[in-house]
Amino acid sequence: MESPAPRVRRRDRHGRGMRGPVAPPQVPLSMSRADTFRDLVLDSVERLERRWPQLADVEFMVLEVPPPVSGDSVVPLGGSTPAEKNEPARVVVYRRPVEIRSKSRDERALLVHEVVVEQVADLLGLSPESVDPRYGQD
Repeated sequence: MESPAPRVRRRDRHGRGMRGPVAPPQVPLSMSRADTFRDLVLDSVERLERRWPQLADVEFMVLEVPPPVSGDSVVPLGGSTPAEKNEPARVVVYRRPVEIRSKSRDERALLVHEVVVEQVADLLGLSPESVDPRYGQD
């Protein structure tokens, strides 16, 4: 005699069923910290692209942490690499070091913008103040 096929459970043992999301998708609560951070970087880039249209060719990235470098005790907040043969110029912002150095969302937004401005300035060979006249004043 064959054993009966296992029963498919449609509800949990308390009969309440599957739980839904805590918040609807359009509410900021439902966004992850990484998504929120990415939005801060994109806001900063959009602000700079109005003044510097050539930034449209630059690839902006967010990475969790910088790659390990032996002997260096300073953790970078960002980095930039100039364009090469088949690769576009890149600006990278490291999420975890920036989050650790900022206490509030406003402070984080300001620090993200400063990092983006500094890396763009490095890429363009200019001072941060010439890239964004409000640099360091906020």
